[in-house]
Amino acid sequence: MATDVVVLDACVLYRAQLRNCLLSLAAADLFRPKWSDAIHEEWISNLLSNRSDLRRKDLEMTRDVMNSKFIDSVVQGSDPLISTLTLPDPNDRHILAVAIHSHADAIVTFNRKDFPPATLGPYGIVAVEPDEFASYLLDLDEDAALEALAKMRCRLKNPSMTPAEFVDSIEKAGLPFAASRLRSPLYLSRL
Repeated sequence: MATDVVVLDACVLYRAQLRNCLLSLAAADLFRPKWSDAIHEEWISNLLSNRSDLRRKDLEMTRDVMNSKFIDSVVQGSDPLISTLTLPDPNDRHILAVAIHSHADAIVTFNRKDFPPATLGPYGIVAVEPDEFASYLLDLDEDAALEALAKMRCRLKNPSMTPAEFVDSIEKAGLPFAASRLRSPLYLSRL
């Protein structure tokens, strides 16, 4: 059973394949994901501003599925903390507030520099890159992680992917080190 409570920053929810990978690992009880309505709005708005081929309705449906699959994932009540926090980018304070309010162990983000250890440390929180986090989950429970990723690959229908193509997609999604580990014949045969 997962014990790590982890806030997923909007930047790691932005890419569909990375989001799918992290949530597949969470569905395997490797960690407990947390986010807020503001985090959802951030990744959805950023996608819509960069991709004219996407529709808000579809992204909101993805958000709703995420919220229903992970019942206790949406953190509410953290807003009063925001004004008390100081970070290099003030726009990231809401993410730290969610992490503090939910007693998170980590924030998974591509922007570690925006979450200095000296600021997070007193709360017992670390900022970790998605690739480092995925590798940690492989180390934590290799069998469960590989099974979760194999199930994810099998769900992909448009297009379907061979194990090697799937690993390539994981790498492109922002997980190069995890992908290099998954290319091992021992792992690849299990995907």
